[in-house]
Amino acid sequence: MGFDSIWISPVPENFGNDYHGYAALNWYKINPYFGTADEFKSMVSAMHKRDMWLMLDVVANHVAYIDMEFEKVSPFNKEEHYHTKCQINNWEDENEVEYCRLSNLPDLNQDNSFVRENLINWVKWVIKEFDVDGLRIDTVPEVKRQFWKEYTEAADCYAVGEIFNSNVDYLASYQGPLPAVLQYATFFTARDVFSNPETSMYELRTMFNEIQEKFPDPTVLGTFADNHDNARFLSFNSNLKRYQNYIVLNFFQEGIPIVYYGTEQEFNGGNDPECRETMWGHMDTQSKMYNFISQMVHARKNFKVWEAQQVERFVNDEIYAFSRGEVLVITTNEDKKTEVTITYIPETYSEGETLVNIFDESDTVTVSNGSIDISVNDGHVKVYVPQTATVSE
Repeated sequence: MGFDSIWISPVPENFGNDYHGYAALNWYKINPYFGTADEFKSMVSAMHKRDMWLMLDVVANHVAYIDMEFEKVSPFNKEEHYHTKCQINNWEDENEVEYCRLSNLPDLNQDNSFVRENLINWVKWVIKEFDVDGLRIDTVPEVKRQFWKEYTEAADCYAVGEIFNSNVDYLASYQGPLPAVLQYATFFTARDVFSNPETSMYELRTMFNEIQEKFPDPTVLGTFADNHDNARFLSFNSNLKRYQNYIVLNFFQEGIPIVYYGTEQEFNGGNDPECRETMWGHMDTQSKMYNFISQMVHARKNFKVWEAQQVERFVNDEIYAFSRGEVLVITTNEDKKTEVTITYIPETYSEGETLVNIFDESDTVTVSNGSIDISVNDGHVKVYVPQTATVSE
């Protein structure tokens, strides 16, 4: 499909039958469900030869489901390495979130010098040992911000943190301690907009304005439409066109787009673990969504959208349009036919220039009198680019 990077699960050995990586038992042993250390190195080497990067998921908040049997964990095998046992019940209480257990997972005490030093030494080791390029950091709010600053400075690479919260102020408060965070504000707002036609597209304007105002650097945030912790969009809304609008918005807005495996196969699993379906035996490189995503990747790279700002071009209750350089994105949450005229067009467009939709080359529009007439048919998302650029490729 043309992606530049792969995000994989945490690699330390897990407890018992846990395979997913989020229940670490031994930090310096590779999870045998994934393979061996040499196989890990071989995979990363093969990726780098293809000019691809590896983003490794890491956990510094908790260990496996061992309750109080701390001697089972390496190197954190003493009670003093953990916070006193208590459960997170009030997510509005920052102290409780940082000091108590998530789902009864023993909570590491980063104020303990042994724990702090070993977590930091481990992340430096795993990056050097396996030539890792970036990090996705799990359970960020459950650990103090100052620790994350030390941790990511020691890692010295791109790192994006998971903060399962839609509040922009709260999310933005972690960009600084961390280089970037996953864009849950977009995730929740856009999900609501594209799954519910009665929700106005002006909600997107409000959201993007707030993001620009409050985040130090929105361009490095991780944007996504689905992930392993939430029910997939298609599990509660089977309208594929709405889903495509949602994916396109996340793919072309400012940030680094992340596409969850199975999206290209229209996976529709519900809440965890249903959203973590088996991929083997279901990979169809000719599927509609596989080609749809490939076209987005190609356009993003060809027009280097990351070099251009996100600029709103039109909005009403049913349509939200924006540009990134020469790329004009038209999204909708309605299935009916709608016609609009966009008068605020990118400065790079010239009078009489023809634009073509990357998803349908028969769909073209022409710049006339400094504006563009757009017809949105039956809820289809549109991504227009200069026709001359596609011809010259």
